[in-house]
Amino acid sequence: MKSLALIVPVLNEAENVTFLVSQLSMLNQSQDDIVIVDGGSTDGTQQRLAELNVKTVSAPKGRASQMNAGAMHSDADILVFLHADTELPAKALDLIRKAIADGADWGRFDVRISGKHPMLQIIALLMNWRSRLTAIATGDQVIFMRRELFNAVGGFPEQPLMEDIEISKRLKKISRPACLSDKVTTSGRRWQKYGIWKTIVLMWRLRFAYWRGVPASTLAEYYR
Repeated sequence: MKSLALIVPVLNEAENVTFLVSQLSMLNQSQDDIVIVDGGSTDGTQQRLAELNVKTVSAPKGRASQMNAGAMHSDADILVFLHADTELPAKALDLIRKAIADGADWGRFDVRISGKHPMLQIIALLMNWRSRLTAIATGDQVIFMRRELFNAVGGFPEQPLMEDIEISKRLKKISRPACLSDKVTTSGRRWQKYGIWKTIVLMWRLRFAYWRGVPASTLAEYYR
């Protein structure tokens, strides 16, 4: 059986990290790696992680640099990258292994967004549809890949935004992703905090600007 690593970048996730580690530990029945990569939290996240006795790595802030650091601290054959506020389905690891065994080089899950607003279901549906059409995956969808492919594309590009879009563009030049219909659940907290429609408009503007060639560093400033 191929070994697998679950790599999670975190920043100021003290309120959520106990649940995160608990759910990943419950899924992990074969002693795979769980690597939590902290980007310089100041809210007690690091202390919580120390209490939970989980492999923790420190890296410069930024999902790309944190995920790359996590990959370096594991020798697993399959790398799985997920956000701290994402919950995997019960058979997620088996599904990933099967996809790889069936010939996939990389892939992602469909996503659902937690929250009561009905638009969140439509947003998730459109995300999944767009991903199938374009062969581009977002970090919310939990991207997984063979280590050989991760090395071949040079890991995640060291940029402050759109690192998931950029690595997908590089990966799909080699092969199309396995689009798993089982759903991961990602938090709707961002959408609810800033407003559904405002967030939709912002994300589409950022994606369009990136497609037009606006540097990720410029978009990151606008995003903040």
